[in-house]
Amino acid sequence: MAFSAAELHVLRRSLAHALQSSSAPLAAEEVQDCLRLAQSVDDVVQEAARLRAFLVEDLARYRGALPGSLSGYLELLQDALAAGYEPVPDDLAALRALRANPVAAALLDRAQAVAERSVRRRLSTTPAPRTRLLALAGGRDEQPGRPTPQPKQPKEPPRPEQPGRPIPTPGEVFPPRRKPTPPPAAERAAM
Repeated sequence: MAFSAAELHVLRRSLAHALQSSSAPLAAEEVQDCLRLAQSVDDVVQEAARLRAFLVEDLARYRGALPGSLSGYLELLQDALAAGYEPVPDDLAALRALRANPVAAALLDRAQAVAERSVRRRLSTTPAPRTRLLALAGGRDEQPGRPTPQPKQPKEPPRPEQPGRPIPTPGEVFPPRRKPTPPPAAERAAM
């Protein structure tokens, strides 16, 4: 029997819920069986994630070696899409460049459909932007007989102090360089 990643997640949550909310106490052996099963499910999920990471890296290697690795890339991408892989823009660009190949053209249509569903799903589940929460009276810090702390006021930025002496200009700190004066004509003649 094989489970998808989502089904494994549901199975694990169900096991945890059964262990926590059972009205009749479970025997120690049953608890251990459930814990072993939950650990096995966790191991399978971790292994699936490891294999998925390997598949994605392998796919990137084949994509980088295109067009020489065309048949291997197309086969690997088909397997990845069947396993639930959501194509990245590089995959779509590579398939567009290879659309002269009938297998690549069919795979492009499939990959675009998967990518579009993925984007629509992400957009529909995007949470609304968070608003800033303000402290309300009656919060957990408020106790009878104890003063309510006042909200902190933003501090004003420090104002620059006026110096006691004027600030020198760059020309005063770094005076302009003077061209060396040529030696007098009399000294040149003596040499």
